[in-house]
Amino acid sequence: MKIALFVLILLVVLALLGLVHRWLWVRLVRDTTRPGGPARRIGTALAFALPLLSLAALTSGRAGAPFRLQQAVAWPGYLWLAVLLYLSLAMLLAEPVRAVLLRRPAPSRPAREAAPGPEPRLREGAASGTARRGPGVDLSEPVPPPVVSLAPPAAAPDRAAQDPEGVSRRQFVARAVGGVAAGAALGTVGYGTYGVLRGPGVKRVRVPLAKLPRAAHGFRIAVVSDIHLSPVLGRAHTTRIVDTVNRTQPDLIAIVGDLVDGNVHDLGNAAEPLSRLRARHGSYFVTGNHEYFSGAQQWIDHVRELGLVPLENARRALPHFDLAGVNDVQGESEGHGPDFDAALGDRDRARAAVLLAHQPVVIHDAVRHGVDLQLSGHTHGGQLWPGNYLAELANPTVAGLERYGDTQLYVSRGAGAWGPPVRVGAPSDITVVQLASYQA
Repeated sequence: MKIALFVLILLVVLALLGLVHRWLWVRLVRDTTRPGGPARRIGTALAFALPLLSLAALTSGRAGAPFRLQQAVAWPGYLWLAVLLYLSLAMLLAEPVRAVLLRRPAPSRPAREAAPGPEPRLREGAASGTARRGPGVDLSEPVPPPVVSLAPPAAAPDRAAQDPEGVSRRQFVARAVGGVAAGAALGTVGYGTYGVLRGPGVKRVRVPLAKLPRAAHGFRIAVVSDIHLSPVLGRAHTTRIVDTVNRTQPDLIAIVGDLVDGNVHDLGNAAEPLSRLRARHGSYFVTGNHEYFSGAQQWIDHVRELGLVPLENARRALPHFDLAGVNDVQGESEGHGPDFDAALGDRDRARAAVLLAHQPVVIHDAVRHGVDLQLSGHTHGGQLWPGNYLAELANPTVAGLERYGDTQLYVSRGAGAWGPPVRVGAPSDITVVQLASYQA
């Protein structure tokens, strides 16, 4: 039943994508180019090639394609998905403008127009080729009949419908509207890509905890989520994140899932800079849903080799509070889902507890187990506007700090990006959470 539903949804999505690409081809290629011209041929070829590259980017990793091939299709394929989103939105907004520009005024009636009258009559004798002769005229030569043209008068060129180069009014409007829409989409995606590639910014959030002793006042936790190492984001991306985290001089580093999109064989080198993370109380890691797509255990073992401490439904007693971590919900498919009893069941509730959990949806379990602060990621803050509205439907908190009973939840927008290396309206971040004691 689940497989049939998945196939049905997949077919619906593919059909919608096909219709969108067909519509964009009509507006941006057919309406703007001449039949048979090179621009028409190139535009038509791209209309087929770009969606195929996107499909290859989405499926090549899980299909086991060589990593070099994954890298070759990932950049154009994923970027086209982002361009497609904003190009479609721009063209939807442009449709009313296009309709107004193509609405031509009614042709005005000429100021002076000859009134219809009887056809002109020839003088007597003209029809037979003879005419009255005056004195002294040679009557042996016939008079030629007058030439009357029956062809309609030549129409004046329609200067409103055609420019000197032969571009029709419809083509001119299509080119102008399509050019503005394409420029807006490409500009948006370009700026969003630059934001990801330059690396995440640093946010600082102060979180008071009632049970935190005065000695722990000002304790700094660097929260890093959703790094998403992949064929697109590699070692340079990790290096930027590590350098940014170390500059904040945190007391503890928490990587809260979705570190990778791939296996250790392909991405182990990209993850290697994590070994340079430095914090007085160490660096900790919990799984995200994407770790389970490629094999979570291999990454748990690998990050341990890099010096991080995996918290698999486990807890560490730090000097002034408890730090716990649970596996991601996706692990339930492998029998390794979150176990709150194992992580928090027998602890001393007089001590403050900070929980690392990738998805915000487990906040209600955290509340039941007396957690003071849950640190999460997963949502990317929506990543691509208006994706934040969809993220709100699936998550209790999309980004930032909120309170649920006696438990506070902080959700990071993440340090990387999934799929298109683009963020619009949801810049990437590394958050330094500064714990505060009520006793200070």
